[in-house]
Amino acid sequence: MPFTRTKDFAPARPRSRCRVLVGILSALAVLPVVVVASASPASADTSQFRGVNWAVPGDNFKKVPLVLDGLNQSDSYATVRAKADAVYSGFASQLGVNTVRLPVNTHTVSSSWWNAYRGTIDAATARGFKVILAYWEDGAAAGGRITNTAAFNSMWNTVTTQYGPNSLVYFEPMNEPHGYSASEWTNLAASWINARPSIPRGRILVGGTGYSQDIRPVCADSRLNGTLLSYHHYAFFYGTKDYAGWVQSFRERLGNCASRAILTEFGAPMDTGLNYNNASSTDNFVRYLRADTDSLRDLRMGSVYWPALGGKITAGQNYDWYSMFALNGSGTNLSVSIRNSTGADRLRHGWGSDRPTTPRYEAETLPAVCTGSIDSNWSGYSGTGFCNGDNTTGAFAQFTIDAASAGTATLGIRFANGTTGARPADLVVNGSMAQAVSFESTGGWTGWTTKTVVVPVRAGSNTIRLNPTTANGLPNLDYLELT
Repeated sequence: MPFTRTKDFAPARPRSRCRVLVGILSALAVLPVVVVASASPASADTSQFRGVNWAVPGDNFKKVPLVLDGLNQSDSYATVRAKADAVYSGFASQLGVNTVRLPVNTHTVSSSWWNAYRGTIDAATARGFKVILAYWEDGAAAGGRITNTAAFNSMWNTVTTQYGPNSLVYFEPMNEPHGYSASEWTNLAASWINARPSIPRGRILVGGTGYSQDIRPVCADSRLNGTLLSYHHYAFFYGTKDYAGWVQSFRERLGNCASRAILTEFGAPMDTGLNYNNASSTDNFVRYLRADTDSLRDLRMGSVYWPALGGKITAGQNYDWYSMFALNGSGTNLSVSIRNSTGADRLRHGWGSDRPTTPRYEAETLPAVCTGSIDSNWSGYSGTGFCNGDNTTGAFAQFTIDAASAGTATLGIRFANGTTGARPADLVVNGSMAQAVSFESTGGWTGWTTKTVVVPVRAGSNTIRLNPTTANGLPNLDYLELT
């Protein structure tokens, strides 16, 4: 989000824009240029993105490595991944999130912290989340402009080499490129794309001009065809309006490009008791958020709320008053809780649902059956505990799920296996063997991850049973999700 944000409704003050490298575009021109014969098209709509931003306390504009809210720079990869998994579990179960937007900068990727930080990305993709990696100003960019082209390109070359093969990872070359004119920015974006032809265009998000406020110029540039577009819309950009005025404000800077656009930043206070479900409210923030989420739903646009955790520190507090969640716990035993249930309602409404979109069945909750014990000694689990099955071939765990229709269903089985070897099991659906599943070592009992399987189901109630096939028994089981 932009640097400036205050607890009033005034637009952000204009900021000085550093123009120190007027030769930036000529520098970028030396990058290898490859003509893409058939770029991957962007989606017909972007409603599949139901996301939140996880940010650094104090915002992501840092000249140091980025340490997200809840992490410590001394954390190992395993610790970061366990913390991230606990956080993502709360995002998914409480809000229906399936996407997280994470910041990167040159100081993070070029340091040893990057090896640990990658746990935030890997934990997300392991559970099937989409991840948007966006570059924030960090000294190698200032005033909304890149000031160290070599560092910028080196960072992105590392990131795209490591995560380009992962279809769940998306790339946003620069957050809020407000230091550039429209033509400068589209030239830079086109150069970034041409320098990395192996990245499908449908996994690239090009920010709008200014503070990503206007996507019409980037949408109109044919060199950027097939990409997704990153759009920001805040109340403090534009002052006070009625509901109709906020709808117009949201839509006018989209032009006819909503089918490619994702609202990657928007937000409102979540700690002041505002009722965002009140359609008659005269509060500016309520009218703004209702207009944005109604527009998202009508246009079938995806969105990524700012922020879930982290962000600007509000005076007199230790968190961002826009933050959707409070962070609880310590170490890897973290959990999150929604600050304002009506704000969460509006996010779900914008996503086209009034409830979390992924049904979850906890291993410790009836009618689930665990032939063993329900334990809570290993952190990072969802709900109130997990199934610790007996170490014998006769043990089993069983879930009862509801399917909307007969056919096939995708199941996500969240587990941890702290041993060095795999723990195989037969997956039995409604009494019939469906497939063999191997639960590999996760590196520790707090190393929760998700195994995805596709199984046949009938309409209505189905039993999903896991029978271990060795005397080592099952891994610890947290929950089963039906997607």
